[in-house]
Amino acid sequence: MRICRFTKSENSLPQFGIVEGDDIRGAHAGTLESVLQARLDQPIEVSAVRLLAPVAPSKIVCVGRNYREHAAELGNKMPDEPLLFLKAPTAVIGNSDCIELPSDSQQVEHEGELGVVIAKQARKLSPDDDPLNYVLGYTCVNDVTARDLQRKDVQFTRAKSFDTFCPVGPWIETELDPLDLTVKTRVNGVEKQSGRTADMAFSVPFLIRYIANIMTLMPGDLIVTGTPAGVSRLSNGDTVEVEIDGIGVLQNSVC
Repeated sequence: MRICRFTKSENSLPQFGIVEGDDIRGAHAGTLESVLQARLDQPIEVSAVRLLAPVAPSKIVCVGRNYREHAAELGNKMPDEPLLFLKAPTAVIGNSDCIELPSDSQQVEHEGELGVVIAKQARKLSPDDDPLNYVLGYTCVNDVTARDLQRKDVQFTRAKSFDTFCPVGPWIETELDPLDLTVKTRVNGVEKQSGRTADMAFSVPFLIRYIANIMTLMPGDLIVTGTPAGVSRLSNGDTVEVEIDGIGVLQNSVC
């Protein structure tokens, strides 16, 4: 099942729906949970709406250096345990929205990643709890980063949290095994990144358990699981695409 969030017009309220082929069914202006029970007699064409980011998370928990080759390309050592940082929720944008280049940075880069959307509250999971039972589904994320500011500040908050620095979408795929998926990023049609989630140092189930034992994960929260090697600079006018097996393509322009 593919869950999307959209608006019919510039002034209309966001709605959730279920994508079936070229149509959206189950449109509902309520909560993310309520869309699963709703249905419409008349479907809406996907091409007739504006797709928004499929989530509005209370927090975005990101994982740094989760692929060995990416850590190596930046000259970093692999951590012994997950390296976590938070990205501002106000950085979230949807499919086809524009990534804005801030004047503060001269080196803004893409980072294509698998996003994990939480379905229900997760806190201090027991050894018997299956972390994947707390997942609603998966989505594409571009963890846009001002690399020069990341190096300058040492910590990641400013470099990762500019408005528009977290494209998410185009929807949430609920029927997916996250353990061995291809994650690709293209800039202007040229492939820059290609990796598999099987190569993560810390798997999705491990990350959910690890994070939930630190902070309570709430419905709609987003875990961003790390990027493969091949990050590169974005320039004004570029088109960047993140594609993940079984989900689809998240596409954004750069302005």
